Amino acid sequence: MLRFILRRLSLIGVTLLVVSLAIFLVTEILPGDVATMILRQGATEENLAVVRRDLGLDRPAHERYLSWVGSAVRGDLGDSYKQKRPITEVVRPRLSNSAILAVFAFLVAVPAAVIIGVWTGVRRDTWGDRAISIGSLVAISLPEFVTAVLLIVIFSSTLGWLPSSSIILPGTSPLTRPEILVLPALTLTGVLFAYIMRMTRANVIEAMQSNYVRTAILKGLPMRRVLFRHVVPNAMLPTISVIAANIGWMLGGLIIVENVFAYPGLGRLVLEATQSRDVPLLQSVTLLIAATFAFSNLAADLCYAALNPRIRYA
Repeated sequence: MLRFILRRLSLIGVTLLVVSLAIFLVTEILPGDVATMILRQGATEENLAVVRRDLGLDRPAHERYLSWVGSAVRGDLGDSYKQKRPITEVVRPRLSNSAILAVFAFLVAVPAAVIIGVWTGVRRDTWGDRAISIGSLVAISLPEFVTAVLLIVIFSSTLGWLPSSSIILPGTSPLTRPEILVLPALTLTGVLFAYIMRMTRANVIEAMQSNYVRTAILKGLPMRRVLFRHVVPNAMLPTISVIAANIGWMLGGLIIVENVFAYPGLGRLVLEATQSRDVPLLQSVTLLIAATFAFSNLAADLCYAALNPRIRYA
């Protein structure tokens, strides 16, 4: 098992190195000039030259890349061009806010999706299965901003139960006003629930048709024991990968949801950094999201290995 973990960690290191190079190349070809965005109306040739020299933009691209990667390995992400302070100070509260929203949505979506996926897989082609399957298709088909607007219209404008925005004061936690998390979390839950539920349902149906499950049923084992000892552990293997992939999406793919609700999280920070051409901040946040994807997939692999010993010995 230790050899398996070390091998996966080495692959993560190589993956993040390749991703960092891709991030750097993409930010290099973005339109616009960083120095011009900083100076705006005071962008004279002399001032632009001074700013580029101060920021190190006059150095060759390969030197700037090696400097950025070397500093990131040591834990130094540099300073934000726009906010004039260390990127770790900028990212930390936003990461905390996004993590709170992600955990809030996960605690609702994942258990419900797995339980209902198992239920619909066991009761295939019943009216309940058809109704839930149609509802999940609708949830997947609707873009996040459409779902968010519908929830705002229903629960905020019409019923007046929940606030339409999730604005919080700087330095405060969303947990001081948990009601602002409900609508963004429900928006995320709709998509997460649909994907995970449909994957779980398909895996349960496949497991129920396998020979070992049929043998267990014919031997007279109670259906509950068959489900929890034979069906669910095997059906969860592919579902784990879907859940792990959605962990990274929850942190990095929240741009639309966080902007609709004005929620100060990591996804909104990516958009702000892109609009202001704050290249170090954009690079650091994107690399953080990539690392989240990589380590969430490592967690999925470890769960795979725990449920299926053949994987770690392969």
